[in-house]
Amino acid sequence: MDKVKVGIIGCGKISGIYMENCLKFEILELKACADVDMSRAKAQAEQYGIPQVHTVDQLLEDPEIEIIINLTIPAAHAEISLRALEAGKHVYVEKPLAVTREEGQRVLELAKEKGLLVGSAPETFLGAGIQTALKLIDEGVIGRPVAATAFMMSRGHEHWHPDPEFYYAAGGGPMFDMGPYYLTALVQLLGPIDAVAGMTGMALAERKITSEKKAGQSIQVDIPTHVAGTLRFESGVIATMITSFDIFGGSELPPIEIYGTEGTLRVPDPNTFGGPVRYRKTGEQEWHEAELLAGYDQNTRGIGPADMAYAVRTGRAHRASGELAYHVLEAMWAFHDSSDAQRFYEMESTCSRPAPLPEGLAPYTLD
Repeated sequence: MDKVKVGIIGCGKISGIYMENCLKFEILELKACADVDMSRAKAQAEQYGIPQVHTVDQLLEDPEIEIIINLTIPAAHAEISLRALEAGKHVYVEKPLAVTREEGQRVLELAKEKGLLVGSAPETFLGAGIQTALKLIDEGVIGRPVAATAFMMSRGHEHWHPDPEFYYAAGGGPMFDMGPYYLTALVQLLGPIDAVAGMTGMALAERKITSEKKAGQSIQVDIPTHVAGTLRFESGVIATMITSFDIFGGSELPPIEIYGTEGTLRVPDPNTFGGPVRYRKTGEQEWHEAELLAGYDQNTRGIGPADMAYAVRTGRAHRASGELAYHVLEAMWAFHDSSDAQRFYEMESTCSRPAPLPEGLAPYTLD
């Protein structure tokens, strides 16, 4: 199968792991990278052996590149994705798909008009941890799922991230930063979401940066930093979810638990690719640790674009799809809208539950 040539736009902190893994998947050929800061693009190209460094315009105009991996900041996601689609490229974008639902809809509509594919992070649900949990659910190990919990409890990013300001601007906050991991995992495990009830809050109107690069500078907080609520899935499952940057003393709540008619399943952190995956049947006192499926249990960001590349070559559906990402984007906004309106939000979008990865694949292959 012919390799698919890809180019990366955005050479910030997250780009390194994408570049590293793009070089491993046999379907991908990482040809070029670009950034508004050319020195940053050149440094990444040198470190990862990327043949070409382009301006953004040059990369979009390169006729050989079929997929653009868009790793810009959230506020630029839609703009760069739309430009790439206009240039005739398939697009895989870091999460979220876009800042607003209107932008997300424009991206999907343009892709459909052009006959191109759109995909979006997170692709962590393709890791061995979530895939193992999915298999246990589908095999009925805990019976029929009836409820779930999901908790992302954090003190925020200003104590470690070199440039944390965007986490507290439009498109940031705990729901838009980490919610995609949790919601995408829940959709993979339980199917699409039907309705959302949410409440939001903000512990601090201003945050002080303590990470080394900008230590002492202040950040104005423009988005809720504590988002809590309930989701109803089309399957009837009811889930409770909290995402927060206001947990200053830490927490021991599990990332995700699924409660079934015959037991409970503990799902690993959806921001990781591995385990452990544990379950306990009705009446048992001890947890069983499931053997992880063979596959991707390390940080394998880049598996989403690789899966899309197979879809480009074969015509099959790709798993980290634009439709899935838009459904998650709408759900994230639903928490905020429900809180503002003080009423349930009925979801307008839906999506297909992504197909499990085939078992027994050779490393860094997906078909």
